[in-house]
Amino acid sequence: MAFEGLTEKLSAAFKRLRGKGRLTEADVKEAMREIRMALLEADVNFKVVKQFVSTVTERAVGSDVLESLTPAQMIVKIVNEELTTLMGGESTKLTISSKPPTVIMMVGLNGAGKTTNAAKLAGFMKKQNGKRPLLVACDTFRPAAVTQLKVVGEQVGVPVFEQGLGDPVEIARAGIAHAKQHGNDLVFIDTAGRLHVDEELMDQLKVMKQAIDPTEILLIVDAMIGQDAVNAAKAFDEALDITGVMLTKLDGDARGGAALSIKAVTGKPIKFVGVGEKLDQVEVFHPDRMASRILGMGDMLSLIEKAQQSFDAQKAAELEQKLRKNKFTLADFYDQLIQIKSMGSLTDIMGMLPGVNSKALEGVSVDEKALARTEAIILSMTPAERDNPSLLNNSRKKRIAAGSGTQVVDINRLLKQFDMMQQMTKQFSGGRMKKLGKLGKMGKMGKLPGLPF
Repeated sequence: MAFEGLTEKLSAAFKRLRGKGRLTEADVKEAMREIRMALLEADVNFKVVKQFVSTVTERAVGSDVLESLTPAQMIVKIVNEELTTLMGGESTKLTISSKPPTVIMMVGLNGAGKTTNAAKLAGFMKKQNGKRPLLVACDTFRPAAVTQLKVVGEQVGVPVFEQGLGDPVEIARAGIAHAKQHGNDLVFIDTAGRLHVDEELMDQLKVMKQAIDPTEILLIVDAMIGQDAVNAAKAFDEALDITGVMLTKLDGDARGGAALSIKAVTGKPIKFVGVGEKLDQVEVFHPDRMASRILGMGDMLSLIEKAQQSFDAQKAAELEQKLRKNKFTLADFYDQLIQIKSMGSLTDIMGMLPGVNSKALEGVSVDEKALARTEAIILSMTPAERDNPSLLNNSRKKRIAAGSGTQVVDINRLLKQFDMMQQMTKQFSGGRMKKLGKLGKMGKMGKLPGLPF
C-alpha cells in the first residue's frame, strides 16, 4: 500500500509530540528531524525534503502554535497543509478543448504502461464524464502494441483507430480526422515508449506535438521506480512541456516518494493515479485526500465516491425496502458481496477509514476463493431455498454441496454468516446504528462477520 512506511513513521513522531503536552522549540525540531528521515526513507527528493522541513519548522515554532492548548494537533494540521501544497494543492482536471476533439498525447518511458493506461483513462472519461473517446495506435515500434491497444480498447468499450506500422505522425493526424468525422470528442494518442536520453526518439515526439497541437501531453510514470520517475518527468517536461502526469502502480510502492516529489520538481500536476492492474482502477489525484491518508486521517470522500460508482441505485432502493420489511434474502446477500468486491481490495477500503492504519489490518485475512464458493453455493440453491434458508435440511445441503463442489460445512458456515447479517439488518431497520469508531478495532477480529473473507 502506498506510503505505508511513511504513515507509520509520521504517526509515531506525532504520538511522541502529543505525549508531551506543552511543546518547546527543541521538541518541534526533534520531531522535524524524524519527519525529515521518514521522507528521505520514502524516497522523496532530498531538495524537496529540505524545503518542506524548513517551511513546516518555520510555521511550527511560531508562538501561536507553541502557546496553543493543543500544539501537537496544530503541528499535524501544518504538516497536512504543507503536504497538500507539496502535491499540488488541489486536483487538476483534464483541459477540454472548446473546439472538439480534445487531443491527449500519452508519452513515457519504455514499460511505463502507456497503452494500458491510455485505455484506462479513455474508459474512465467515458464512464465518469460521458465522453466519446477514441484511442489512436501510434506505437509502431513495439510489434504487439497495436494488437494490445485493440484488446484493452474493446475491454473498456472504446474504439481504436489504427493504420498498421506506418509513420506515427501521419497516423496521429488521420486518427484526429477520423474522430472529427465520427463525433469522438476525446482522442488519446498512444505513442511508443522511449528513454528520455534518446534524442532521436524525443525529437520524433517534438515533431508529433508540432503536427497535431495536442490539448494535453500526459506523462505516464511508474511510481515503483522512485526517483528515476522524477528524473524522467523532468526530462520529458524540458523536451515537450508536458501538461500533467499520470502516476501508475501507486498501490505497489510502499514508499510513494515520486508522488511527493514530481509536482515540486517539475511544477506539473499529477492528474491521475493508477491504483491497481484492473482497467477500472484509475482515480483522479486529490492532493488533500492523499495528504490525509498519509497522516492516517482516512479518505472518506474517495470511499463514498467508490461506493457511488460500484453500487446500483435501483438495487439499493429495492434493498432498502427489503431491509425495512426484514426480507433480506441469500440472493440479496450475494448481490451485496459482489458490489463490495467491485470497490477493490478490503485493505484499500479500510485504509480510507479515519484511524484505521495498516497495522490494524494485519489480522484481517482475505480468501480470494471464498466469493467463488459463496456464488457456487447460492446458485446451486432453488429460488425457494434462497428466499427461505430454513428449508435447508441435511438432504438439501448435501445436494447443494454436490452441485457446487463444496462441503456441507461450507454451507453451514455461509448460513451462519447470513444469519449474522440478518441480525445486523434488524438493527438497521430498528434505527439502532453501531458507532463507526468500532471499525478501528477490525484488525483484532481476524475474520469479518457477514463477509466471506
